[in-house]
Amino acid sequence: MGNYNIPKNRKRGGSKRVMVDNPILGLITGLIVFGLGVMIAGMIALKLYLISLPPIKNLNTLKPNIVTTFCASDGEVIKTFAAYTYSNVELKEVPEDLVKALIATEDKNFYKHPGYDMIGLARSMVANVLAGHVVQGASTITQQLSRILFLSNEKTFTRKIKELQVAAQIEKTISKDKILEMYLNNVYLGSGAYGVKGAAQIYFNKSLNQLTLPEMALIAGLPQAPSVYSPYNNIKLAEKRRNQVLLRMYKMKYIDKETLDKAKKAPIKLSTMPAMYATNRAPYFCDYVMKDLQKLGFTEDEIVNGGLRVITTLNYRAQLKANEAIVKNLKAWGLTRDKNQAAVFSFSPIDGRILVYAGGKDYTKSQYDRVSQSARPSGSAFKPFIYTAAIEKGYSPNDMIDDLPFKAGDWTPRNYGNKYRGPIPLYTALMVSSNVCTARLMDAIGVRPVIQLARVMGITTPIPYDYTISLGSNSVKLFEMTRAYGVFANGGFKVEPYAIERVESSRGTILYEAKKARTSKVLNINTAATMTAIMKTVITNGTGRAANIGKPAAGKTGTTDDSKDAYFIGFTPDVVTGVWVGNDDNSQMGGITGGTVPALIWKDVMAVATEPYGNSDFEYPEVILNPFKASGVSIIPQSEAKKAMEEQEREKNAASEAPEPALTPIVKPDTIKPAEMLQNLTPIRKKETPTVEVKSERVEEAPAQFAPIPMTSAPIGQ
Repeated sequence: MGNYNIPKNRKRGGSKRVMVDNPILGLITGLIVFGLGVMIAGMIALKLYLISLPPIKNLNTLKPNIVTTFCASDGEVIKTFAAYTYSNVELKEVPEDLVKALIATEDKNFYKHPGYDMIGLARSMVANVLAGHVVQGASTITQQLSRILFLSNEKTFTRKIKELQVAAQIEKTISKDKILEMYLNNVYLGSGAYGVKGAAQIYFNKSLNQLTLPEMALIAGLPQAPSVYSPYNNIKLAEKRRNQVLLRMYKMKYIDKETLDKAKKAPIKLSTMPAMYATNRAPYFCDYVMKDLQKLGFTEDEIVNGGLRVITTLNYRAQLKANEAIVKNLKAWGLTRDKNQAAVFSFSPIDGRILVYAGGKDYTKSQYDRVSQSARPSGSAFKPFIYTAAIEKGYSPNDMIDDLPFKAGDWTPRNYGNKYRGPIPLYTALMVSSNVCTARLMDAIGVRPVIQLARVMGITTPIPYDYTISLGSNSVKLFEMTRAYGVFANGGFKVEPYAIERVESSRGTILYEAKKARTSKVLNINTAATMTAIMKTVITNGTGRAANIGKPAAGKTGTTDDSKDAYFIGFTPDVVTGVWVGNDDNSQMGGITGGTVPALIWKDVMAVATEPYGNSDFEYPEVILNPFKASGVSIIPQSEAKKAMEEQEREKNAASEAPEPALTPIVKPDTIKPAEMLQNLTPIRKKETPTVEVKSERVEEAPAQFAPIPMTSAPIGQ
């Protein structure tokens, strides 16, 4: 037999083993028993206290306490969270299934407890202590009503005690049915609906007695998190929540299995969004502010019912002009269908304040935010990143580049109308938005530096390692493109846009105040100055002439293949604005280019947004763009251009067989040395860009031609 080690706390002898008391275990057991005793005693004392409370006077006349407001930077109210204008309903008018759905979801013991559920409260306290944070709530319908009518939404122990106190008083003042009726009329159910009658109208365009069981279950699932479960925001999540409510009704035997299964399969058929249900003059912006507030730690309940005053960065007059300009210019160009959309985003490149934010033309018909949610091909609006990468590598805006047909692999980009100008300066190539010049430049500097530059300037959407990105084949968000252009306006510094200046409580206490905007240096100031000088010519002489606001400004047009997307993004020293126009179904828009509707919208918005700053110019080093007369170079017919391309192809093939590498397609004049030019630059103020002479032919931007030519097996930066 082997030897066995007998623990010291066990005695030999017989078949029984007697455990010796462990003092540590005994101490822990004693503490647990003591803690439970204290908790039970405390809850008994609390219950005795609640029982002794007096009723509330004039409770029937009370209404929700305070209204939260969003304000523009000048104090103008742009949104209020006020009750929907439908009249209250009596409990007998509310369908029985809706009442049961709410009770099953929010407070299954509503008709049994005295306004508070001590067992549920104890259970949630234990769960929260064990988890180390709040994982369970225990608010009854009466407690929720007390919070709606009398209390703030702060998450503190003191408020919870007050909630219990008021709930006990409410129960002593009015009947259960009256409590339920007040709750049904005042609970916030998302999308501006206070009360079940408003929710029925907003979500289904029905009266209460017309609602189906699945529709009632959807409404009953909203109080916990109205925006999260709103079918307008996330219809799949709303359906999942609805089915949870139906399952609870089944478990409480309010419905049978057959009814449950049928209701869970019912599709959600929403009404179209009604006319604005509350004061909301910048709805897409206010949605953005709501998300920012939640990131700052405010719950939706606190925002809606907390009586907050949220001071935003919005330029109220410029926002109204943007709303007007979108509708006016789309209509003028025959873009009147619901799918025809436009978006505008403006911010200060200096401090990051968001000034204008319009995610579409009609929020009542579509709440989809085309500023920060939609990613669409950028077209020629992406070209400045290629030219910026070239300037960073030492190229000069006066270097000559061949505006002649070009081929890279199987991809052959072409200019608008198959027009080619021969050798032209780099700055002119961007001014007239030459596709072949941009492709040549990409070939000279490489794809990787362009992607890296776009990344540091703020583009986070996937960028494939592909020549076609030179013409904007990659999808981008208007928010990110506009932010990136801000680097040109701010001396090479990238600034993060923000929407909220400060948040005040109903008593005027500052709950949040914005800190200095985050900035990072991403470009040399000389590069920013050079690109700004080049993009000034886009507005004065190039494809963006329709955007001329009569003051120093720079920008770039963008048009994608077959005119499916059109952009104009531009800036002054104080304001950067991006405009996108396109169809939601990605269909063609005919002859719409970046230099038409987007440029016109941009002009209307910037005329107002830049008013406070006068005609200030960029405080940049002087950049000299050598006058270039295109009149000495004829527009090359397509047949001759084709011959020129074939000749270049032969020369390229011959050069590849020689020991020396092929010559770069970019020719730098001996008289111009980029490094020396940049060293001799001196700071000036209000310096006008030299007049650039160009041939008088009409300059139009070529839609980008996207024929993918894979350059590597894996995209970069996705």
